[in-house]
Amino acid sequence: MRVFKNMDIAGSSLTAHRTMMDTIAENLANVNTTRTENGGPYQRKIPVFEERLEEAMGDEGRSAGVIVKEVDLDDSPPRMEYDPGHPDANEEGYVAYPNVSVVREMADMMAASRAYEANLEVVQTARSMWEAATDLLKG
Repeated sequence: MRVFKNMDIAGSSLTAHRTMMDTIAENLANVNTTRTENGGPYQRKIPVFEERLEEAMGDEGRSAGVIVKEVDLDDSPPRMEYDPGHPDANEEGYVAYPNVSVVREMADMMAASRAYEANLEVVQTARSMWEAATDLLKG
């Protein structure tokens, strides 16, 4: 049924945007992490979305929508700040901080939150339509 396909597509987007919000929260939590088990500052993570159009193209064995293909590392350089008293300061007194911008993360969080809310509205509208159609068949 078309209603269920719409709900599946919106549901896949809900899952993907939830992953995006979780990734952003991790980035924000590590904005000042200068040392990781890999030896350097924390690297910003970026979820990579992949569209799933197979069902829309006629392949009934697969679902349409979006998935998080992977979570990549942002390869931009770390933020260098002068703090000679910091235990991770280099010979010149600079500390390599994560390549995380709080402003960028908050903007991404707002966009992900709005996309999540929009897809939740799609699910709720589809559910209401399904319930209304069921009521019509009963009456």
